[in-house]
Amino acid sequence: QVQLVESGGGLVQPGGSLRLSCAASGSIFSTYTMGWYRQGPGKQRELVATSTSGGVTYYADSVKGRFTISRDNAKSTVYLQMNSLKLEDTAVYYCNAKRVGFGTFWGQGTQVTVSS
Repeated sequence: QVQLVESGGGLVQPGGSLRLSCAASGSIFSTYTMGWYRQGPGKQRELVATSTSGGVTYYADSVKGRFTISRDNAKSTVYLQMNSLKLEDTAVYYCNAKRVGFGTFWGQGTQVTVSS
């Protein structure tokens, strides 16, 4: 089992920045692929970025060059640095942990609102 707790969401103006954090507990963090997903109003949940146990990262086209995923295995924490935020980045952001044979786990979500 993996427990995930997100933090760092909030209200920000367009062009601003936020950093989300996701603290994990309950299993060996470094062996999991960690990811961030988001679900905007009236939209399906979508993948934002992932970081594998080997440090390989992936980004959705919509956030490339603006968002950065990173992980600190010693702190069992994954981060999402979000820069140049746009109105369309408004969503609930969810942390995800997955490992083949061990399951997929979700955090409770943190709201990010981009508004002027």
